[in-house]
Amino acid sequence: MNLSLVIPLKDEAESLPELCAWIERVVTANNYSYEIILVDDGSTDDSWNVIQQLRSVNQNIKGIRFQRNYGKSAALNEGFKASSGDVVITMDADLQDSPDEIPELYNMIVRDGYNMVSGWKKVRYDNTLTKNIPSKFFNAATRKMSGIRLHDFNCGLKSYNAKVVKSIEVYGEMHRYIPVLAKWAGFRKIGEKVVEHRKRKYGVTKFGWSRFINGFLDLTTITFVGRFGKRPMHFFGLWGTIFFILGFLSSFYLIVSKIIEPEYGITNRPVFYIALTVMIIGSQLFLAGFIGELISRNAPERNFYLIEEKAGI
Repeated sequence: MNLSLVIPLKDEAESLPELCAWIERVVTANNYSYEIILVDDGSTDDSWNVIQQLRSVNQNIKGIRFQRNYGKSAALNEGFKASSGDVVITMDADLQDSPDEIPELYNMIVRDGYNMVSGWKKVRYDNTLTKNIPSKFFNAATRKMSGIRLHDFNCGLKSYNAKVVKSIEVYGEMHRYIPVLAKWAGFRKIGEKVVEHRKRKYGVTKFGWSRFINGFLDLTTITFVGRFGKRPMHFFGLWGTIFFILGFLSSFYLIVSKIIEPEYGITNRPVFYIALTVMIIGSQLFLAGFIGELISRNAPERNFYLIEEKAGI
């Protein structure tokens, strides 16, 4: 199969018929074999009934329905598991992403050899204060921490080589960081394409400030796990050792001062308590790294690595 379209949705019953008809026109014109995987993330409207009606007309349309709302990352993860196309394209269900972008996104994977391509909504029609400004700040921080030169990490319109979506796990609010997940999995040819952003035609936005805050917390998590997930002692042990040495040297200085000058009051000095605190923190950090290593080495997936190919094995 050429193409899998994974579309997470919540309360988008009005837009689904128009979206699926538009996609069908585009893929038929380009002679793609395809499937449309609609993932209903706990909708409270008539979305699931609409999906079933659409499937009764077009068997290329498939549906996954969550019992409750788990979030966009969970919807994408389940959609990726169910996909079987050589190229996987994701888009939002609110008609703000244009299906006319599909052929070029597909060609950039198949023809140009990109592992994934992220859309860039250069011209946006969202609320400036609640979405555009936070988005710019978020993208700048992600570029700085990840080293990936993309303008719009959170654009829902993306295309992937199937190997990428089968090699990563998306959870929490990690859908914002799929390019970062792909990079840590060894897929480094990540491209970008300017895409059309359309005004919302139906429904209301699902964006909230809590997702923006959670996104930055997840960025910290993914950066730490990507670098130190299999070697926690390299982080905790390093800083634990530094803190302990600083505390020890301060304590040693105080002891020497006391020997040289017996009247020197060690316990009356703030440095004494600071040194003890720093040594305790250093010891705790070192122990955290040691326990992390024990957990990592005894985890069932401690030796799970993504292998590109094998020869003669």
